[in-house]
Amino acid sequence: MLYKKSCVLLVEDDPRVLRLERMVLEKEGFSVVAAGSGEEALEMLAEITPSLIVLDVGLPGIDGFTTCSRIREFSQVSIIMVTGKDFNEDKVRGLDLGADDYITKPFSPNELAARVKAALRRSVMSNEVVEPTVQVGELLIDFASNRVSLGQSEVFLSDTEYRLLSYLARNAGRIVTRDQILERIWGEEYVGEDHLLHVTIGRLRLKLEDQTRRPKYILTRRGIGYSFPTTEEIGASAAVGVG
Repeated sequence: MLYKKSCVLLVEDDPRVLRLERMVLEKEGFSVVAAGSGEEALEMLAEITPSLIVLDVGLPGIDGFTTCSRIREFSQVSIIMVTGKDFNEDKVRGLDLGADDYITKPFSPNELAARVKAALRRSVMSNEVVEPTVQVGELLIDFASNRVSLGQSEVFLSDTEYRLLSYLARNAGRIVTRDQILERIWGEEYVGEDHLLHVTIGRLRLKLEDQTRRPKYILTRRGIGYSFPTTEEIGASAAVGVG
């Protein structure tokens, strides 16, 4: 099967939910490991490198949000948060902390499988290389090593943040619509889910921009989408003192 070698870490304290998740993903050909708490998951991540993590918000001990934040301190692994049905703030908070996607309880087996497969497809797409590097101003994107640096400092990005920045950089000087970005970075089934894009753009700007209200690398084209500047545009902005 396509996902036979992909390992998924399930972080879930409810045995019934865990059994469902394991059954669904193993049926699809995934290798599955499980942790019943955030602490256990962090200990496991010192020993294993999963392809993806499905992380429940309501864990005993340290909750899913804290666990997600700690994982992002050392790993870019894709994370899907599992949230409650009526808690939209949980979804936004999870995305703010670096999660790549979310799934809402109760979910169907097909939905879980689809979300996991989509996340793994996105990870594969991030390895596509068009040119070795892109440099605009102090920002350098090295596609060969999947590294981003700003001046002399490396910038730590999640997998989704890196793919989004790379996509914009490869389309430098063009306006890319919100739906084009959502389809390319998340998948066609995510078209219209603008909150995913807005939160990820916000995270990127916090990491890359001196002034998030006057960005110079990720530019908003109001009512349309976003763009990434060319070297000439950055140079012109610097010449007239625009940040």
